[in-house]
Parts: sequence; C-alpha cells; structure tokens
Amino acid sequence: MKKINPEKVFTYYRDDVTKTSPIDGRKYTVTHSDETGDLFVTIGLNFAEDKISAARDEVLLKWRINSQKPMLYGTVLVDNKDTIGMPSIRNAIFIKEMPTALQAVRYADRALFEKYPQLDNIPIYIKFTSTKPKFDKLRYFGTMRLYRI
Repeated sequence: MKKINPEKVFTYYRDDVTKTSPIDGRKYTVTHSDETGDLFVTIGLNFAEDKISAARDEVLLKWRINSQKPMLYGTVLVDNKDTIGMPSIRNAIFIKEMPTALQAVRYADRALFEKYPQLDNIPIYIKFTSTKPKFDKLRYFGTMRLYRI
C-alpha cells in the first residue's frame, strides 16, 4: 500500500466536534483535489454536503460504536442515474483508492486514535452503492490499524 504524504492532508472540524469527542456519531467526509493531490477530511456530526462535488467521488464514513457490532461504516456512490462515468471504472477506482482515503482519516483524526487506541481494532465496512448488483456490495477493509502512517 502506497503511503500518503501527511503534508497533503487537511483536516476541518465542524458541529462542535473536537479532536477527541464525540466518538459515536462522528462523521467523516473525505474529498480530494485531482490537480494538487490534496486530501480533505471534514469531521463533524453531519456529513459536509457542501464539500461534495458533482463527480460524487467522496468517501463518507461514520462511527457506530453504541451498536451490537461496533464499526466504522462508510459509503461510496459507484453509480446512480446522475453519476458521470462507467460503473466498472468508478468501482475499480474506489477499491484502489480506499486505502488512501482511510489513511487520510486515520492521520487527520490521529488525536482521537491516540486517546482511544482500541478504535484501531474496530472493523471498517464500506457500502459500495450501485444500480448494478455486481457492484452493489458491502466490503470489508480491515481495521484502522492497517492505515496508520
């Protein structure tokens, strides 16, 4: 797995979220710049809808701690009636680039992981949403421990 450059990760906090609280309900909106390679991680109690572009290439994640199965749960939009690009290509790109997005989250929220190291062991599941059954899948991406840089 290629390691990200921490100098290219920019973190923004919203909704009274701090570097270490809350955990449950904490949401991440991960976007990027194709031109600069910068990664933007917005952390709040709501997803940063104002950061979502028409390309719909963002990764949305949230902690589900107070559930029967604690997890970091995310979604990506492979396709719908409004997306641009072939579903097979978008799906392949999301699979290939997910480690980059997860490294960005792990780095951006490193103070949370330092205070609560057990979060590094919670499983990550990403729902790939598609109108095509072969791409519409829930995928396992290990734990955040894999994405420390």
